[in-house]
Amino acid sequence: MTTTIRQRVTNVNGATLHLTEAGDPGAPLILLSHGFPECAYSWRHQMEPLAAAGYHVIAPDQRGYGHSSAPHDVSFYGINNLAGDLCALIDEQGHDQAIFVGHDWGAIIVWETARLFPERVKAVVGVSVGFTQWPMRPTELFKAAFGDRFFYMSYFQNIGPPEQELDANPRDSMSKVLWGASKDGFPGVPDELPPMEGTGFLSRANTPPPLPWRWLTAADLDYYTAQYTQSGFFGPVSYYRNLDANYEFTKDISPDRISMPSFFISGADDVVNLMNPTAIDTMAATLPDFRGGVLIPDAGHWTQQEQPEVFNAALLNFLQTL
Repeated sequence: MTTTIRQRVTNVNGATLHLTEAGDPGAPLILLSHGFPECAYSWRHQMEPLAAAGYHVIAPDQRGYGHSSAPHDVSFYGINNLAGDLCALIDEQGHDQAIFVGHDWGAIIVWETARLFPERVKAVVGVSVGFTQWPMRPTELFKAAFGDRFFYMSYFQNIGPPEQELDANPRDSMSKVLWGASKDGFPGVPDELPPMEGTGFLSRANTPPPLPWRWLTAADLDYYTAQYTQSGFFGPVSYYRNLDANYEFTKDISPDRISMPSFFISGADDVVNLMNPTAIDTMAATLPDFRGGVLIPDAGHWTQQEQPEVFNAALLNFLQTL
């Protein structure tokens, strides 16, 4: 049975959001939160299977992305607003709760939504990025860890150069980022990082092979290119500019509030997993009802796109435990 995937626009929480959705609007609600630099399209392989399993699935292009609101205001992209958007979508549907699934930056958003508004979250699944309790302001941690060496989250703090670099050729930018963090394209963690001065986000990016790749077509890249040609990169990059503000907003709120069932899925070859291989153990020791994690072989950072069938099976297996 083929499920109809629908597109619409809604106004919630002071933002206009473009939504992709599937399934019976009266069914239990799942919200899919995308990462950087993606959009709701990154969940294209999950919409129909989740709807067929009996869920109403909504994936927003989050603020700053695609045809959603994208003002030139860094504070617009703080965690209070990002979490508020998802909770407002629950209200719009007339529900008290939803199941939250988030990848990359979307994982940060759903973990923090579960901590800030636990009564709204029936269950939470982080993809690629596990729950993180920062020990200090993130930018201070980056400075201590990397010094004057290049780290992209530090580079993204400066308004101007990052978006100018990425906006110069959105298709080239997206191609290099998507290839470079995939299982097939990731060059490995470098022995030595280049200096921050004079280095850009794409400075060391390899030239991707011609499309199609095993998980991405030319049409897929066309879609992403159109999204970023529309929105630009200021909004997406400004999520990173709120890391310190988000830390101040949440640092005194206990992770114990994430008491609902929680789960984690990552690619075994995801750079985030390779740099933080203890994420699952940390969450097991931190989150009251953590129900484990799955590392998907032969998948890099774009987990649900690179290995959609294995990802969907892992997610549905967890949902069946609820």
